[in-house]
Amino acid sequence: MNSFVGRTTELDEIAKLLTRTRLLTLRGPGGVGKTRLALRAARNVRDDYPDGVWVAELSAETDGDLLIHGVAGLFGLHTPAERPALDSLVEHLTDRRLLIVLDTCEHLVDSCAALVVALLTGAPDVQIIVTSRQELGLPLEVVMLVEPFPVPPPETADLADHDAPSLFLDRARAVAPGFRTDERAMMAVARLCRRLDGMPLAIELAASQMRGLSATQLADQLDVHFKPLTDGEGLPVRHHTLRTAAGWSHELCTPAERLLWARLSVFPAAFDAEAARGVCEDERLPDVPGALAALVAKSVVARVGDRYRLLDTIRDYGRDWLDELGEGALMIRRHRDHYLSTARRMDAEWYGPRQLEWTCWAHRELPDIRAALDRCLGAGDHRGALELAGALWVLWCRLGFVREGRHYLGRALAAVPAPDRARSRPLWVVAHLALIQGDMSLARDRAEEAVESAQRYGDGDAEAHALLALAQTRLFTGDLDRKDARAYALRVADGLGPTSPGTFFLPSFLALAATFRGDFDEAVRILREARPGHEARGELSQRAMDDYVLSLALFGRGDLAEASAAARASLEVKRRLRDTVGSALAIDQLARIAATEGDGGRAAWLLGAAQRIRTTFGPPGTGAHTMAALREAAGARAACLIGETAYARAFDEGSAAHLEAAVAYALRD
Repeated sequence: MNSFVGRTTELDEIAKLLTRTRLLTLRGPGGVGKTRLALRAARNVRDDYPDGVWVAELSAETDGDLLIHGVAGLFGLHTPAERPALDSLVEHLTDRRLLIVLDTCEHLVDSCAALVVALLTGAPDVQIIVTSRQELGLPLEVVMLVEPFPVPPPETADLADHDAPSLFLDRARAVAPGFRTDERAMMAVARLCRRLDGMPLAIELAASQMRGLSATQLADQLDVHFKPLTDGEGLPVRHHTLRTAAGWSHELCTPAERLLWARLSVFPAAFDAEAARGVCEDERLPDVPGALAALVAKSVVARVGDRYRLLDTIRDYGRDWLDELGEGALMIRRHRDHYLSTARRMDAEWYGPRQLEWTCWAHRELPDIRAALDRCLGAGDHRGALELAGALWVLWCRLGFVREGRHYLGRALAAVPAPDRARSRPLWVVAHLALIQGDMSLARDRAEEAVESAQRYGDGDAEAHALLALAQTRLFTGDLDRKDARAYALRVADGLGPTSPGTFFLPSFLALAATFRGDFDEAVRILREARPGHEARGELSQRAMDDYVLSLALFGRGDLAEASAAARASLEVKRRLRDTVGSALAIDQLARIAATEGDGGRAAWLLGAAQRIRTTFGPPGTGAHTMAALREAAGARAACLIGETAYARAFDEGSAAHLEAAVAYALRD
């Protein structure tokens, strides 16, 4: 990222205002530098916030209903459908002292205002900086206008105390280190900054063109291009300034660079080179990497690490050109198809050595995934939304985004009435999500509907997964005997291919069924026979679930040391995969072991920590009364060991711990 230039007065003012207000809005036009200013100000004061500074970039968020979920995701919170997301977020922040930056709020003003009021009311040590083109309109809001840089007066070459030319010189030296800075050149720089009204983004775009030009030549070119500013269209001068600066940069691009600029506007947030090629490359644009590098050099595209992004104003200009080219609908469809094909690759490769890579991909690409789903649903492409949401079952079921999965799958299923082939997979995915949430009634209904749909259309894989969900529902509600479990397993296995996800679920299901009926040796045998297959594939996620079930079985037959090792192994992997639901299960199991070993204090602390994780990060159900009974028995034993008062104190201490501290404590011997 480029260096920060100027704004000393504004930074001092923000620091002072943060000592007097909990809500500060930086308001100003696009391209004036609100985001850079907010981030630098937050960086300057971060030592005042022991729980950190957190930045929520909201420009890519299009659905006000999911705004809270997106902000909660900053803190690793995956909020359950049956519990208001805002309650989980406020509870998580209530005892923290931190600063949140809500960046780019103008398109979600009402939703942002409601979120801010709830946070400031329920979390007394939280402060918020908002950047927006309009204020939130709240009584407690302090608004600071962010103006363009003051411009130097005419006929001056002394620019030392002026931020606008300082910004130009800093960016120009990055692209043309040896350009002249004599008096004539400095007067041209001053003229250029005046012509650009001191707008930082326009100045940066101009400076990026300094290769092969003198400052005087550049200023002369701008004089020619900015004559239309007096054309009487009625737009604000600063809007004209940015549009004209962007247009001038556009003219200096090659045809391929212009086309890529337009096509990249389909990305709502940061993207990587692979996504750019997947969405934008075709016979008209065969060299996306080359054109992308050129746009970075011209400051049209910003590079951050190994990712790229367009500033909002630049994206808006590109989107207008995309519509002029008649490619708007085409690029939205190609954007959807890219994420659909990548989600299918994640599905196909999930049970293998790339699980951690896919975990990172899914978290990183969430803004684009959400945008693709929202665009499909908003434009009436309900089948496209259904296909994409169904293909993303790993994100919803394995990586903890349960609420969002229910949100998108529910909307898409409601818009594609039965009977329809496209419903089969999404229905079994919803059934599994309901199982995770402990909603056994919904799980059974959706699983039965999925079985019927899959049988109608001859989809053996979907039928097998639906049958597995139905069997798990019966298992957790105590309505499945040994004979039925084996019958379900055979039917499921018949419908699955050798690399289908359900194939790897089956041993865990059979072992859990054996554990629930008290056949612990059988459960251990099943899981140990399955392990070499997981290891051969380099698989982690299902192996961790198997380790959890193995711990249950080993506990059942009294092998507490081995049970503890298996639960810890499960927790280690669940932490790496950011699976909070799985982490809570493993911590609950370690609490049961501690209580049985006579350590009531540790058991109570772990039970409190797991409860905090379930209620804050994910669904509190997970197995309904079956799993709850195990927790309750451990709690009762711990209370008997140390007494009700000591138990309550240790439980409260555990429930006050944050996720990282809870996992670290649970992993200690």
